[in-house]
Amino acid sequence: MLDGWFMWFIVFWSVVMVGLMAIGGFFMFRKFLKKLPKEDGKSDMDWEEHYVNETKHLWPDDQKEFLEDLVSPVPELFRDVARQKIAGKIGELALKEKVSRITQDLVIRGYIMATPKRDHKFLRQKLSENKINIQPYEHLF
Repeated sequence: MLDGWFMWFIVFWSVVMVGLMAIGGFFMFRKFLKKLPKEDGKSDMDWEEHYVNETKHLWPDDQKEFLEDLVSPVPELFRDVARQKIAGKIGELALKEKVSRITQDLVIRGYIMATPKRDHKFLRQKLSENKINIQPYEHLF
């Protein structure tokens, strides 16, 4: 029979394992939903990739560095996913507006539109560190 501390260790470890599997399953299910094709036959992730590929030539090096600086508060584990999503939204805006190159204004607007509201405080903080006026973007927050 299991006695004392060993029984509690097994119970604790079982709870931890079920919790970790639930968290992993949640993120896998979210990714699965993003990969499902919509009415147009493309998924959200397909569109993100399309917009990034169509606008690769429009990105000057300084704007790539600026985007890297903006996504730096994102934990490294999720940074690639965040960068892809944000770059996809910026690419979508660039194609809709038919711009000849990606500008800082476009990067900021795309970042605001691509991220959830809870992450906007980090963006405000980064913009103030870079001495960028956020007043023109208040309506997007």
